[in-house]
Amino acid sequence: MEVRVTVAVAQILRELLADPEQPRYGYELMQLTGFPSGKLYPILARLENAGWLVKEREQVDPAQIGRPPRRLYRLTDAGAERARHELAVLREQILPARPAVRPGYRVLKPQDHPI
Repeated sequence: MEVRVTVAVAQILRELLADPEQPRYGYELMQLTGFPSGKLYPILARLENAGWLVKEREQVDPAQIGRPPRRLYRLTDAGAERARHELAVLREQILPARPAVRPGYRVLKPQDHPI
């Protein structure tokens, strides 16, 4: 399944790539991205369906920690590779192009300036 990398998807991927081995839980990703659950979880589901993410249940005893186990999300190795590639492509698309030098003009260097 192909993933369309929107700005929102890119933000989530950036957070997951900050430490690809570290599983993240949904509320943490909501805090990091500022996205509400209705925006975050559909994106996580698409990434999981595409094989970029794995979803795991936290291995804890709910009685001991006083809450239900969290669902944790982690990039797969292939997902991390694809995420890096897609973010690099996006970066190239949004960064300004290097200024072209017109024929007959030359680029001035620091030593060309009389000071």
